[in-house]
Amino acid sequence: MSEFFLVKYGPEILQRTGEHLRLVLTSIGVATLIGIPLGILITRQHMLRRPILGLANVLQTIPSLALFGLLIPVPIIGGIGTTPAIVALSLYSFLPIIRNTYTGIIGVDAAIHEAGRGMGMSDWELLIQVELPLAMDVILAGVRVATVIAIGIATIAAAIGAGGLGVFIFRGIAVVNNQLILAGAIPAAVIALIADFGIGWIEKRLGAYSKR
Repeated sequence: MSEFFLVKYGPEILQRTGEHLRLVLTSIGVATLIGIPLGILITRQHMLRRPILGLANVLQTIPSLALFGLLIPVPIIGGIGTTPAIVALSLYSFLPIIRNTYTGIIGVDAAIHEAGRGMGMSDWELLIQVELPLAMDVILAGVRVATVIAIGIATIAAAIGAGGLGVFIFRGIAVVNNQLILAGAIPAAVIALIADFGIGWIEKRLGAYSKR
């Protein structure tokens, strides 16, 4: 059966996989560019830690389909298509990236901080040359979790016309066709496994390097 639907829907599977990857990569890129600086910020401004992490937690609790729907009437970033889908996926990706950035940086040994200060390093130099390199494996673990979550949630983006592998799933549910559902679900699962393994491998390499 698997060979049958892969042959039957092969060209469209490739097309939808490309759409799916664009949604995920763009949203994770946006979430990383915003989330890591926010994680760094709350290591310096402790009064902001609770509201920023609290907001990211709240965003995680909103049902994904509801968040997509809530963004439709919002000017500029809302509507139908890829833009609101990327915004929603980025919002869902913030929590693990912000939290792991914060955890990784505050987890750096205090003795290393003192050694850096003793060498005359500024706060900026400590961040760039010491804290971020040592925390990078923890930060990547957050990106890894966010990526796997985004791959799964991106299937729902088809509900607002953003394309992706969810098109097969929604179409299959509508006509009660298991082959269509599998045509969307199996490639999405494979992408998630590859992403998890790939980022996990980089994470372990960085962790081993930082401990030398």
